[in-house]
Amino acid sequence: MFSSPYSEEMYYRTDRLLLTATGSLKPVHRAPSVASVITAAEIEKLGATTLDEVLETIPGLHVSPSTVVAGTPVYSIRGILTALNPHVLLLINGVRTNVAYYGGRPSFLRIPVTAISRIEVIRGPGSALHGADAFAGTVNVITKDGQEIDGTHAGARYGSFDSFDTWLQHGGTYDGWDVSLTLDYQKSDGDKDRVIDTDLQTLFDPNVSLAPGPLGTNYEIANIHLGLIRDDWTFRLWGWEKNNSGGYAGATQVLAPGNNLNSRQLITELEYSNKDLLNRDLEINGRLSFLYGYEDAFTELFPAGAILPIGTDGNLFSAVPWRPMIFSDGVFGNPQKTDKHYAIDLFGNYQGIASHALRLGTGLQFFEEDTDEYKNFGPGTPLEGLVLPAFSVVDGTLTHVSPADAYMSKQDRHLWYVSLQDEWAFAKNWELTAGVRYDRYSDFGNTINPRLALVWEARYDLVTKLLYGQAFRPPSFNDLYTQNNPINRGNKSLDPETIKVLELVFDYQPTANLHTVLNLYQYKINDLIDLVADDPAGSMKTAQNAKDQEGRGFELEAQWDITDTLRLQGNFALQRSRDSLTKALVSDAPTKQVSANLQWNFLPDWYATGLVTWVSDRKRAVGDARKEIDDYTKTDLVLRRKNIAHYWEVAVAARNLFNEDIREPSASAIHNDFPMEGRSIWGELRFSY
Repeated sequence: MFSSPYSEEMYYRTDRLLLTATGSLKPVHRAPSVASVITAAEIEKLGATTLDEVLETIPGLHVSPSTVVAGTPVYSIRGILTALNPHVLLLINGVRTNVAYYGGRPSFLRIPVTAISRIEVIRGPGSALHGADAFAGTVNVITKDGQEIDGTHAGARYGSFDSFDTWLQHGGTYDGWDVSLTLDYQKSDGDKDRVIDTDLQTLFDPNVSLAPGPLGTNYEIANIHLGLIRDDWTFRLWGWEKNNSGGYAGATQVLAPGNNLNSRQLITELEYSNKDLLNRDLEINGRLSFLYGYEDAFTELFPAGAILPIGTDGNLFSAVPWRPMIFSDGVFGNPQKTDKHYAIDLFGNYQGIASHALRLGTGLQFFEEDTDEYKNFGPGTPLEGLVLPAFSVVDGTLTHVSPADAYMSKQDRHLWYVSLQDEWAFAKNWELTAGVRYDRYSDFGNTINPRLALVWEARYDLVTKLLYGQAFRPPSFNDLYTQNNPINRGNKSLDPETIKVLELVFDYQPTANLHTVLNLYQYKINDLIDLVADDPAGSMKTAQNAKDQEGRGFELEAQWDITDTLRLQGNFALQRSRDSLTKALVSDAPTKQVSANLQWNFLPDWYATGLVTWVSDRKRAVGDARKEIDDYTKTDLVLRRKNIAHYWEVAVAARNLFNEDIREPSASAIHNDFPMEGRSIWGELRFSY
């Protein structure tokens, strides 16, 4: 194949097949994208228990808590980071999980890894194939089918912070049906040593503030995945529910005891695939999918005894004439929202033209957002329009506000799209992938996003790629329509965000035991949407097309099989992203990142992994007088013993082994940033039959 004495399999691992880049399976080194694939076996060796822990090992991708939505993880790629960060599209088996309210992933999302077969991560724009929100990158979680599970598996894990995980999994083939079922349950009291010294209430009245105090990081999660495959048909169901969860630092960056956050998500899909329906050169794929999401966030925005400015409209921090009021029981809000997303997608893959692989896609998507709210402040409550003396007392009685007075009225949006892609092998060892997608939105118009990728197999051990792509993100419902909210409000005049990216990739494997990848990139973003403070105190923020941004950098990856039993993997990412106008560096996102792990099969059925993560050079926003965010180095260790009496295996792990004081950026009211988990240890027992 390569006019050499070596075979492709000697150089490129056969488990590195990628679906997300083109819509059909393709080896990663020849895919027209910058991509990473992490398999179930690698996830196990890392000792990762959630999707976020896996993603932290991806070059140039950093996971940190949102500074706005309490405890919700945000993914920054290549310095693209905003308060809500809806710039990464999360797919499960190709079905989007991003919801219309934030534009990003569901709040508080924590996905266990038990059902995951592999994770595909594309760094760079993907709107030419996947549409909206595939802006900075795309993460596609591929779940296990029954043949891969092949039997019954159960396990339990217990560790620090009174954390307990358990799961049950079964898969197999029965009368022509491929059946897979996974059940997960996770619970934790959270790390009570994650103490913040100040919060927003400290600025108003430190005697009322509960800071210093711990973040509310407790959670309880149930997760289910069901898969049924027969002939050309596939049905999948994924359900996730989080209950009795703490409020982290609260919706207003204020510690309070009354937070109780509950959410659930359900995704179902029915897929049909046939290669011989109309023509033997044509494969038809059709999919119906439905996403349902519900969030019930009982939030204590300020603690009992808080004295706050209330306008004549009843709102906190209102611009209309105001007077100070005493909230004897605290300030409470109970926003609820229901997301519904219906989609029908149809794709045709045609290979009847020599040297070409054509893909045509079209589809319709419908988004609905319904809201409800109870609270003891704002329009629709007894405070609206009342002329009360200053320092009057408001108790904790909640009012069911009308839809017009809730944090957002009911919204809907729909779109249709058409896409075309051609993979053209125009010469020996050369392939050009060209694609374009047209999207028509009901609320802001149309957008066209192209891609071009030239892939050259220069020799059997070197692949070079030149990539160009564009992507977009429409304003979310939160960006556009939020009202009567004490921390942020929407802006109906927003424009969509757009990005253009140019990349150059060298995939070099000089020996069968050493694989290296170097990726260089630069990008330009127009109309980046972020929450901008209305005043120096920053108590209220409004969604704005805040800036244009430009960035450049590189990502270097290497994997070295030192011996048959010892493997070293690592990556280094460097990015420089700036405001196009002021040239100020982007705040909060890491400038430098390193991830390295050493995997050692030191005895039969004994495995050890050491993982080191280094995060460096996170800048403060212009005007933020706090000292720069501290760098950190985090070390994890995992030890696993498999095949005990044929059916059992055990593992132990230490996270943040040296108890590093790790901090992630917070709003300025929390002066010393968000403390992350200290040292934690867990033990695990598994059974397979």
